[in-house]
Amino acid sequence: MREAAGGVGGDSTESVVGAVCAVAREYGHGERLRVTHDIGADQVSRRTQAPFGSATDPGGSLPHEGFVEIASTPAVEVTVYPDGDAAIDVDGVEFRDVPREQAPAFLRAVYDGSAYVHRKVFPPQLWLVVPLPDGTAHRELVLPLVTTPWLRGRARPTPGTSG
Repeated sequence: MREAAGGVGGDSTESVVGAVCAVAREYGHGERLRVTHDIGADQVSRRTQAPFGSATDPGGSLPHEGFVEIASTPAVEVTVYPDGDAAIDVDGVEFRDVPREQAPAFLRAVYDGSAYVHRKVFPPQLWLVVPLPDGTAHRELVLPLVTTPWLRGRARPTPGTSG
């Protein structure tokens, strides 16, 4: 599996799931992986084009959705959709519509310590920010009830404050 610029060599669901698993293993989480694959329009969670009761899309293709659960700190779940995007949940903070070719780089940023929590004083808010090597960054609001020890440990003070 070839990886270029933090992405995945090939855009299939299988290659993205394999690359995500490889990153998890690289950071010592290989023993705590759970991977499932749903194949067919009657199995995937997004059934945008297939008629009811059909396993294939109108063009005859079988949509393939992959799910990776990594029981680590932080807990991570990655759902790779056949539409070309992924949903990545990091300790209860869900990032939707991540381009699936960015999923391995996203996971690497979480595990290598690049991801951080941005704290805003007024109005009081926390944002989980995951910067990627290509210069893009994904940001999601951290709800107060979701704040975990891992998220609190990634908090950066707002510039101009003492914490």
